[in-house]
Formats: sequence, C-alpha cells, structure tokens
Amino acid sequence: QLQLVESGGGLVQPGGSLRLSCIGSGSNLENYAIAWFRQAPGKEREWVTCKDSSDWLTWYTDSVKGRFTISRDDAKKTVYLQMNSLKPEDTANYHCAAAEEGKSGYVCNVGTGFNVWGQGTQVAVSS
Repeated sequence: QLQLVESGGGLVQPGGSLRLSCIGSGSNLENYAIAWFRQAPGKEREWVTCKDSSDWLTWYTDSVKGRFTISRDDAKKTVYLQMNSLKPEDTANYHCAAAEEGKSGYVCNVGTGFNVWGQGTQVAVSS
C-alpha cells in the first residue's frame, strides 16, 4: 500500500524559494496521479496543483501559476513542488496526495478523489 512522506518545508522570506519533496513507499508511483494541497491556519484545505499518472497533464490553481512547478521522478518515487517568488499568503501546511489511476475516480484539476495522504510539511513565508 502506498505511503507518502513530505519534506522540505521551512521559513523563507517573501520572494524566496523552497522545494518540497513527496516520497512514496510501499508501491510504485507510476499508476498514481499526485496532487499538492495546502491548509492555512483557520482556512479550509486548498488544492494547489496536480500531475496525472502519465506525467503529460498538469494543472495549477490560479494563485500559484507561474510561480510553482510540480514535477515527478517515478524512478525515485518522488514528486517535487518547486515554489518560487513566495508570498506571505503561501504560508500553510502543504500535503501531497495520491490517487490510483482507474480506481479512485479522481479529478486532477479540482483535487477530488485523492485517498492517500502524507502528513504534511509546514511552509512559512515571513520577513
């Protein structure tokens, strides 16, 4: 059974960059779509980005387009979220999540149907 662990969070100044990693174990990632979500204190969880299992299709929420990039290295069972030009409003706990192709009924570009979750990594953007 697939398990996910995130890392790479931390404190960064506005305008800075961070790269989050999401490492899978227990199963190969090739058959899974991977998404990143975030949840800020006092707010609902927000879908950020998704890459489908084919690695061809990618979607981003409008607020991160042009600043965040999702990528995957299935050989390393790792998905990355490169975050540039960070803003204070990007402060949140970031989670990666997976959905198995053909089984979960996921919708990548809205973030529904993801049923495997990591524990999260905290990102704080502040001067």
